[in-house]
Amino acid sequence: MNTLHNPRMVTLYRTAGNSVMKMLSSNVAVPTVGPVRLCSSGMGPSNSNRGFTKKRGYDITRNPHLNKGMAFTLQERLQLGIHGLLPPCFLTHDVQVLRVMKSYETRSNDLDKYILLMTLQDRNEKLFYRVLTSDIEEFMPIVYTPTVGLACQQYGLAFRRPRGLFITIHDKGHIATMLNSWPEDDIKAIVVTDGERILGLGDLGSYGMGIPVGKLALYTACGGVNPQQCLPVLLDVGTDNQTLLNDPLYIGLKHKRVRGKEYDELVDEFMQAVTDKYGMNCLIQFEDFANANAFRILNKYRNKYCTFNDDIQGTASVAVAGILAALRITKNKLSDHKFVFQGAGEAAMGIAHLIIMAMEKEGIPHSEAIKRIWMVDSKGLIVKGRGNLNHEKEQFAQEHPQVKTLEEAVNIIKPTAIIGVAAVSGAFTEKIIKDMASFNERPIIFALSNPTSKSECTAEQCYRLTEGRGIFASGSPFSKVTLADGRSFHPGQGNNAYVFPGVALGVIACGVRHISDDIFLTTAEILAAEVTEQHLAEGRLYPPLHTIRDISLKIAVKIVDYAYNRGIASWYPEPKDKEAFIRSLVYSPDYDSFTLDMYNWPKHAMEVQDV
Repeated sequence: MNTLHNPRMVTLYRTAGNSVMKMLSSNVAVPTVGPVRLCSSGMGPSNSNRGFTKKRGYDITRNPHLNKGMAFTLQERLQLGIHGLLPPCFLTHDVQVLRVMKSYETRSNDLDKYILLMTLQDRNEKLFYRVLTSDIEEFMPIVYTPTVGLACQQYGLAFRRPRGLFITIHDKGHIATMLNSWPEDDIKAIVVTDGERILGLGDLGSYGMGIPVGKLALYTACGGVNPQQCLPVLLDVGTDNQTLLNDPLYIGLKHKRVRGKEYDELVDEFMQAVTDKYGMNCLIQFEDFANANAFRILNKYRNKYCTFNDDIQGTASVAVAGILAALRITKNKLSDHKFVFQGAGEAAMGIAHLIIMAMEKEGIPHSEAIKRIWMVDSKGLIVKGRGNLNHEKEQFAQEHPQVKTLEEAVNIIKPTAIIGVAAVSGAFTEKIIKDMASFNERPIIFALSNPTSKSECTAEQCYRLTEGRGIFASGSPFSKVTLADGRSFHPGQGNNAYVFPGVALGVIACGVRHISDDIFLTTAEILAAEVTEQHLAEGRLYPPLHTIRDISLKIAVKIVDYAYNRGIASWYPEPKDKEAFIRSLVYSPDYDSFTLDMYNWPKHAMEVQDV
């Protein structure tokens, strides 16, 4: 696309201003007069516009937290000893964003765009987040789903610079020492994976590090959590992916996965080492663990540490939010609905349990609520008497004859809603969608599997086959759909990013020690309330992504209020104005201002030599 015909680029040009554009075209070095501006290396309230650093010289330009590139003023360049290390031109933050966007627009595919952004994150953190927040709808599919799935698959080729902490099974007994290698000491949030179930792509081993990195980028871009307080972690215990084991470019341990006692001891040691170093309030988010470990680990640690599993609880929250919004279209209660799940893993169980909690809140007994949940796995409908059911599946086994396929189950049970979370592409066949439309005026069809290639059906298939009556949500983004009669729909994307950044911000802000499912149901209710009648008319079950920072703030404020009302907050005194309190903690992607007083500059800082 021609830059000057791209509305976003035109806006950036206007923001940059005519005078700056003239400066660029003439390439004249124009020194900036005024207060010296410098990225803060402090860990206080993130929106402070003043900061201090003892670093000088070449080290400044290679530190992503401090580097401002060509936005360094003449005063800064002289006083920090970097004059001559940069081209002589001076660029504003807005013009830097414009330069990134011009480069971004030249990339021919999403993986190249991902690599460009991750390289920027390694080079200039503030600029990276300024770019992300300038158009979150454009960049979220690149830094996270669906592109992050491809990036994980190609991680060996896309790998440029290590980001995060790689802990292997062979490091057992030394994890505390490894944590000391991380340069930041004030860590508030960790996202950890063992790479065994990356999105719907399966075991990617060490390549799974792309998930914690991408997730934490959204902690900051969508929630305002300080990136220097975030730590991505990969627990490398090997991989059962033979293709990776045979690949000479694979960057992880080249042996089969270690399981059992050794695995559990590694995770136990990791949890203890993290809390010993960073405190019991350090949030630990488990991400993309396989079913066999995900439920077990969550149940083991949820009442001992500040932890949650986003695949179970975050997915549940965003899905239930979509369902609650859909009730305003169907004009009935949640307990009036009957749900059939394609899949019976982490996401399905999490969503089902939260639906039951919401029904109980309506006054429906647990025993009655659970009868409204039906699950189909790879062996068919989960019914009582079927062999080899684990504890999680057994809870949802219904009294019913065995049914082998999803099509049969839908035809017999006649649900009001189907929810796909098994990463089986095309699982919602034409017959299933038409059947749903035949016995429901407004069928609810949620194709939530990621990435897009694993979606149970497309938005276009849902709207076309239901003649526009389907209430649709997906896990990955789909473009607007226009039917033959001219009606247009904007598919709702049930992205967990609506949930986990706000939850994390709220939990960190007040020091919640244990994260209950009540917090995720409350979050679902807040998110659903942000959907307007206009959004519903357009086909949206979620508010537009460009509002996500405001939504995260509202979620965080509600969680802080919830925590203090129930006595589960750690930080006192309780703030009187909770919104103002949260805002004071939100990270700003703007460069911090810092006036350097050479006469009061610490002597030892002046003695630091250029690298």
